[in-house]
Amino acid sequence: MTIIRPPAVAGTFYPANPDVLRDVIEQDLAQATPASDISVPKVLIVPHAGYIYSGPIAASAFVLLEPYRQSIKRVVIIGPSHRVGFTGVAISNADFFDTPLGAIAVDKVAQARLSEIAGVHIIDEAHAAEHSLEVQLPFLQFMLDKFTIVPIVAGDADPQLIAKIIETLWGGSETLIVISSDLSHFHQYQTARQLDQATSQAILDLDVNAVDSQHACGCVGIKGLLAFAQHHPLEATVLDMRNSGDTAGSKDSVVGYGAYLFTERA
Repeated sequence: MTIIRPPAVAGTFYPANPDVLRDVIEQDLAQATPASDISVPKVLIVPHAGYIYSGPIAASAFVLLEPYRQSIKRVVIIGPSHRVGFTGVAISNADFFDTPLGAIAVDKVAQARLSEIAGVHIIDEAHAAEHSLEVQLPFLQFMLDKFTIVPIVAGDADPQLIAKIIETLWGGSETLIVISSDLSHFHQYQTARQLDQATSQAILDLDVNAVDSQHACGCVGIKGLLAFAQHHPLEATVLDMRNSGDTAGSKDSVVGYGAYLFTERA
């Protein structure tokens, strides 16, 4: 029997109507200006709030995929668990993850490789209502022609476990890694800007110890990526850094969003 994970936040975090959803994504992408000298994207860190808040920031990363529309065949997505507490990381029994733009197949071969790693568990409950992975899917569907996904929800996990997962699925130019994370939460605008600037600098410096849950809700994924980068020639670039006070909210209490690109150094 085919198992489909249905969309949980369509109609709240992003439009449920496919035509409206495409229009929103297209508008966000149209405002993003990709740099002409960017190397092949290997890892993206992108936010996962409602599109009205973080969509433009996420678009600054996803717009870079246009030249690789046909060559990227697999996307590994690692996001934090917001609703279910557990140790390690959770993969899913689902064969497909559905969105208003259609169903995306899960790479079962890749998941089988992950299931051999201590700390990787099948926990469908962790995926059922989780938005951190889901909100990335429509952007990916808009930007890529045909691809599979490896959806991973991170609980209380050691950065070395995330680093091992990334290493296991690193692959070549056919594989893209997406780390889903917002930045600081519920600070006054200027305080948030300072905190998020420090987080951005830590990411640029590949400083694992300088990022924690106060800096980023997806810190487990980010720290795992930075731990992996200690032994792999990666270069980080800040693409965009704003917060909800810049996009669609009050400046009294904001959530920070950053988009980052990692490329492989020659």
